[in-house]
Amino acid sequence: MNTREQLLALNEELRRLKAEGRRTVSVSEEALTTLRASLADEPEEEPAVAGDPAMGRSGFTPDEPRGVARVEVSGLKPDPQPAPAPKPAAPVAAATFTLPDGDKATRWNALREIVLHDKVCASHVHPGKQIVFGVGNLDASIMFVGEAPGGDEEVQGEPFVGRAGQLLNRMIKAMGLERGQVYIGNILNWRPEMGARNSDGTQTGNRPPTAEEMAYCLPFIRAQIAIIQPKVLVALGKTAVDGLLGFERFKSMGAARGSWHEYAGTPLRATYHPSYLLRQEGLVSAAAKKIKRDAWEDLLAVMERADVPISEKQKNYFL
Repeated sequence: MNTREQLLALNEELRRLKAEGRRTVSVSEEALTTLRASLADEPEEEPAVAGDPAMGRSGFTPDEPRGVARVEVSGLKPDPQPAPAPKPAAPVAAATFTLPDGDKATRWNALREIVLHDKVCASHVHPGKQIVFGVGNLDASIMFVGEAPGGDEEVQGEPFVGRAGQLLNRMIKAMGLERGQVYIGNILNWRPEMGARNSDGTQTGNRPPTAEEMAYCLPFIRAQIAIIQPKVLVALGKTAVDGLLGFERFKSMGAARGSWHEYAGTPLRATYHPSYLLRQEGLVSAAAKKIKRDAWEDLLAVMERADVPISEKQKNYFL
């Protein structure tokens, strides 16, 4: 990740925290030193993956360890942006459609065609980019639900294929499974528009979907859940939690994770989105280790509920 991408990711996270009502965040002196160095020097290569070989090195943050700085976020202002490009009005109604009778494959293929040819979805996709539909095993016991496509996803037309997807793959592997054994989908089927585009038509940065955008696409992810009929749902991040369990039910991910919920009769576990975990890279502290363990305990609970064998080694990850 180059310096610009790091700063954009930092700015995006601060905006998210401000939206949740946070006014201060904890930043280690080490992280501040690294940030200052990145501004002064040439971008460095990403650090090699360390820690558990399956999940890799993805730092997570928590309470304030010793030697941290408190950064005020109340005065945060958006980066200056050029005038936004014209874009379609956000949909306000939920998508409506009818699926044919038949087995899972018949209904899934029909739903996929409906989504990929949906006019509202298509109106939000820029030339050369793609609508993104779920992928995976139609008989999966575990279904992961994320937020929305990013840059890599809108190019490849598949959820979780960028850096966050690579981390999700390692998380799945740490569970003793392969990506092809689970099902992965998103609340939104297009990449949320930021407004202005770069001269080459690409978009810099991502934003969470609006309530209106999510409302339109929710019938699509609900239909996928009804077709797959997983034993367990995993909501990756606050947006997925809001979409599946209801807006404003939980004020933060901390309030949502760590316990079981239910969606349409299916057990649901909420945990951190891989992109959030990636934004914590580089932090080495007892607090960061605790967040890793919290995320892993969510996955252990999912494995137990889905009847996935758990070894003693897996039980002790991040302890």
